[in-house]
Amino acid sequence: MKGLFWLLAVFAAAIALALSGRFDAGYVLFVIPPWRVEVSLLLFLGGLLVAFLVLYALLGLARRVLAIPVAVRGYRDRRRRDAAHRALSEAMQAMFEGRYARASKEALRAHEAGASPGLAALIAARAAHQLRNFEQRDHWLEAAGKAGEAMRAARSVTRAELALEERDFATARDALRSLHDAGPKHIATLRMLLRAERGVGNWEEVARLAGQLAKRDSISPAVSEEYRVQAQVALLEQDAVDRKAFEQRWRGIPAREQTHPRVAEAAARLAGTLGLVALAREALERALAAEWNTGLVARYGDLPGLEPAARVAEARARIERAEKWLRDRPADAALLGSLGRLCAHAELWGKAQSYFEASLGYEESAAAHLELARLAERLGRQDDAQVHFRRAAELH
Repeated sequence: MKGLFWLLAVFAAAIALALSGRFDAGYVLFVIPPWRVEVSLLLFLGGLLVAFLVLYALLGLARRVLAIPVAVRGYRDRRRRDAAHRALSEAMQAMFEGRYARASKEALRAHEAGASPGLAALIAARAAHQLRNFEQRDHWLEAAGKAGEAMRAARSVTRAELALEERDFATARDALRSLHDAGPKHIATLRMLLRAERGVGNWEEVARLAGQLAKRDSISPAVSEEYRVQAQVALLEQDAVDRKAFEQRWRGIPAREQTHPRVAEAAARLAGTLGLVALAREALERALAAEWNTGLVARYGDLPGLEPAARVAEARARIERAEKWLRDRPADAALLGSLGRLCAHAELWGKAQSYFEASLGYEESAAAHLELARLAERLGRQDDAQVHFRRAAELH
């Protein structure tokens, strides 16, 4: 289309010159001593136009000739780029297909060709990790670090993921923390950080991250609750070396989590070993008021580490509360067994035997037979004790 336009323009100019020549008798005189050249104006203008066109064509030809080396270099660069991007694409495909040796080879080609060298280095690092070539993996991670600030986040996440696969939780945590300290916190990396903190036993961070992710609907409420329960139990165990620290930890747990059966059971067990019998009783009673649990009922009958006088007083206080529960649950074998143990602690031997026998009437268990055997031994009834010991052994 452009060529047609120029052709029409030339024809129009020629016609204009021809028409103007009919009405104009002008001429052009060139004086170059000792010569004089005289030509008509029309011929001069025509020659000037032809000279311009010839010069324009020669300049265009020269420009094209001079551009040939640049075009060749551009062509070669395009071929190299295409080959590099093809190698990067093949490396990614091989990685997804599980062909890690090929992925490593193609990533090396892409890196050497300069096609996204940071990305190619990360692919090579992942492939080397899967091939268990950890020295090569670390080399490629270092190479990815030299690709610039744009690859910093991707490199940190890759390092953390590979460390988590090897259960190197400390390395994963350090990589993710450095990433979060320098930028926004993303859901994917928060999940990874939760796993890393759980692996190193940083339970306060586990509880905080689990709650944070649950608020953002990033993990299910059930998973969040499980992590928080694990964290609270672990923190209670950590502080079970000092009565004051343990009590402060217990009071700092949210009320809803205090009534979780596993948290309440751990609190009661650890408080009992520390001599905090009132706290142990409170933890169990609040949890049972929120949700009836046979494991907690069984724990309610245990009184470890108390002096005889204190054990009797505590047992009587618990018997009074447990007998109120029994009015609503007269057929609960676990509750009857706990009442039997409490009566034994309170030295109410007859009531203890009655409760154990009632528990066996609803559900036969080795634990109840063992309690009756011990009670019979204490009362000097060796034949009855042997009967219950044998039955307990049969039920195990």
